[in-house]
Amino acid sequence: MDPVQMVDLKRQYLRIKDEIDAAVLGVVASSNYIQGPEVRKFEENLTHFTGSNHVVSCANGTDALMAALMACGVERGDEVITVPFTFISTVETVALLGAVPVFADVTPDTFTINPDHIEPLITDKTKAIVPVHLFGQCADMERIMAIAKKHNLKVVEDACQALGAEYVFSDGTRRQAGTIGDVGCVSFFPTKNLGCFGDGGALMTQDDNMAEKLRLLCRHGSSKKYIHKTIGFNSRLDSVQAAVLNVKLKYLHEYISNRKSAADFYYQSLADSTILTLPAISPNSTHTFHQFTVKIKDGLRDNFAEYLRTNDIPSMIYYPVPAHLQPAYSYLNHSVGDFPVSEQLCNEVLSLPMHTELTIQQLQYISKTIVNHKI
Repeated sequence: MDPVQMVDLKRQYLRIKDEIDAAVLGVVASSNYIQGPEVRKFEENLTHFTGSNHVVSCANGTDALMAALMACGVERGDEVITVPFTFISTVETVALLGAVPVFADVTPDTFTINPDHIEPLITDKTKAIVPVHLFGQCADMERIMAIAKKHNLKVVEDACQALGAEYVFSDGTRRQAGTIGDVGCVSFFPTKNLGCFGDGGALMTQDDNMAEKLRLLCRHGSSKKYIHKTIGFNSRLDSVQAAVLNVKLKYLHEYISNRKSAADFYYQSLADSTILTLPAISPNSTHTFHQFTVKIKDGLRDNFAEYLRTNDIPSMIYYPVPAHLQPAYSYLNHSVGDFPVSEQLCNEVLSLPMHTELTIQQLQYISKTIVNHKI
């Protein structure tokens, strides 16, 4: 059995090596590295994959969030409602614009924003809501969109971990993560379900005017060389990364299927485990299993992670400290206990190995090792 890895990008590459190498060398031969035809092709391909009207590529997921907030008119002094249990870029981009992150706690099962907590937080300064589709499944977008419509708020979906997930509305309508709000943001960081060989990101929108704003913002505010309609910044997906993504996008359904198969194995083999609680799947969303995140109570998480390590099984904690307790955000004057669900999750969550290349032998070894653990 090969060593278990948290993510095995090398084996994934080797499966499609000839296609990847040809695509990358094609860009090198063309010497068209910035805004080349591979970038336009990728935007078209992702538009088709997601069903979005527009896709605007950019340099990374953080830039996508920044551009989305700017395009939605978020300015200094505005308030943006989001969650403390997320990667920091969700909050960081709000703060960088001089706006105020206002936190709503998450649900203990899906780890996504609790819609019950949103409306009481809305003030005359609230400009937008940023739900995070964490670990591969969607937040409750039907309720979030209803609240946003009622209060005339923008919705920016942080779908950086959930490309390919589908939200199911009460009438049976299905929409891809990132295509429901005013703008959706995705990341192509190498470990994502669709990852490039460096940094990359994209924005999705159904609105023509919003798409134009996003393109301007990510291109120095310019649609014509040396003519700048607005203040923007430089955030471009380079042609090499676009070439890689064009190849890998063809396999994304397969990648998601492989992750689901690995997750199914975990669910079946660990169903009777007394040490952990398996992740819940929302009835309103499919799950792409960017992470397979369990909960371990009673302060046993760190000891259990060490037990896995001694048995050559990696694990990761996403995330050990919630945003409201990070030193950088002490100016918001939050304290321990303000968002109890997020704080509890930070003490309990542990992500097991999850990627496209997990073998049956590896899954059996991981599961057997967990089942044999003695509390």
